[in-house]
Amino acid sequence: MSRVVILGAGVSGHTAALFLKRRLGRDHEVVVVSPNSQWNWIPSNIWVGVGKMSPDRVVFPLAPIYRRKKIDFRQARAVALRPEGDADNPQGAVDVVYTDPKRVGRTERIRYDYLINATGPKLNFAATPGLGPDAGNTVSVCTPSHAVDAAAHLAAVIEKLKAGELQTLVIGVGHGTCTCEGAAFEYAFNVEHELRAAGVRDRAEVIYLTNEHELGDFGVGGMTFSQAGRRITSEAWMESLFRERKMKAITQAAVTEIEPGLIHYRQIDGSANTQPFDFAMLLPPFRGVGLEVFDRGGAEITDTVFAPNGFIRVDANYEAKPFEQWTAADWPKTYQNPSYRNVFGIGIAFAPPHAISRPYATPDGIAIAPAPPRTGMPSGSMGKVVAMTIADMILHGAAEPTHTASMGEMAAACIASTGTGMRSGTAAAMSMSPIVPDYSRYPDTAGRDPKETTGDIGLAAHWVKRMLHTMFIYKAKAYPLWYLIPE
Repeated sequence: MSRVVILGAGVSGHTAALFLKRRLGRDHEVVVVSPNSQWNWIPSNIWVGVGKMSPDRVVFPLAPIYRRKKIDFRQARAVALRPEGDADNPQGAVDVVYTDPKRVGRTERIRYDYLINATGPKLNFAATPGLGPDAGNTVSVCTPSHAVDAAAHLAAVIEKLKAGELQTLVIGVGHGTCTCEGAAFEYAFNVEHELRAAGVRDRAEVIYLTNEHELGDFGVGGMTFSQAGRRITSEAWMESLFRERKMKAITQAAVTEIEPGLIHYRQIDGSANTQPFDFAMLLPPFRGVGLEVFDRGGAEITDTVFAPNGFIRVDANYEAKPFEQWTAADWPKTYQNPSYRNVFGIGIAFAPPHAISRPYATPDGIAIAPAPPRTGMPSGSMGKVVAMTIADMILHGAAEPTHTASMGEMAAACIASTGTGMRSGTAAAMSMSPIVPDYSRYPDTAGRDPKETTGDIGLAAHWVKRMLHTMFIYKAKAYPLWYLIPE
């Protein structure tokens, strides 16, 4: 009997667990370790954050799903990896600290034959002084509880607007190296939509603050769409949308500090600026969760397995080189760790070889460089292919990975909400192929297939996004034929 341990139960980890158990059956163990008792469909947190969806519609408990699927669930936080085992046993192991109320604080060393690191990110609010709900200056929609708090703050702002007070709302990212610009974009437009619905838009200024070099970059270097038989850049598309909604955008910005009611930021030209606010939702940068790694003798070897940002190294080309020399081929395909072949890293947990967007910095070296997104469809695809690979290794003795999912080859679709409502809602539907531009294959169309890189906006896209919410929660709950729903 083989045991596969999966650290994390987000999109990647949960997908991997379900597919592994489906392939391996009762003869092998699948163990999921997650500090959280609930699964969260994070894309819908933005609707919770404007008060249009209750938090219980974006989460559900994991234990009943895993119990039904015969998956061993440990509500615990992984703190250390021992890929060579320890003095007592050469089998790989992970040290965990239980967060389950019945065993809180108890530690355990769990042995494994294969390990998948799908821990996701640490929300690094501390990277910017004054950022985040704990600091009390800005709100967040990164978690359901954060989103509930954001909705309450927004409701208070709307009441002030109704009373005749002018309000400034700033929404975006809170550090020069943030990712998830798409989520900030969605929340900004959903807030604007709610202000219009409340009849107070004329007394509110809505500002989008981002580290993107231009609107529509989204951390993927922007896109050139095929739309109605013509070519249009995502920058022009987004600029048009911002003009239509009368929203201001501040681009090329690195937030450096936040005081009550005041954001300090630097721009690429080196200028130091401030932006007053009454309400601010700024997303944090990500880093790895902070796992330590030890060899069999107990010596720390974290730097061998993890990159400096805390994300796990996989089969990527991490060679330092100029932006012009970065290629789609640098990106991982199998997500296997090069030092320990029975260890894999997927989703946000894997270390990307480089950014996708061109990185910039201020003259004195403050980075203004969006980190590459690795959520949604890519995360689910990674979870599935790594599950299939490990199943083939266990069941058929495969010596090398048998399935691949390179972001330099795969396509992705994104539906970005710009306001909810079955009659008044809208969304921007975008697709791109590949995610990481491949200039060798598509030199004349910004590195992407012009037939599969498209954009459209309207009510129908909102209906699709709402349908996807229901469909992916159905899949995550592993209801009948769940595996037929694509990642």
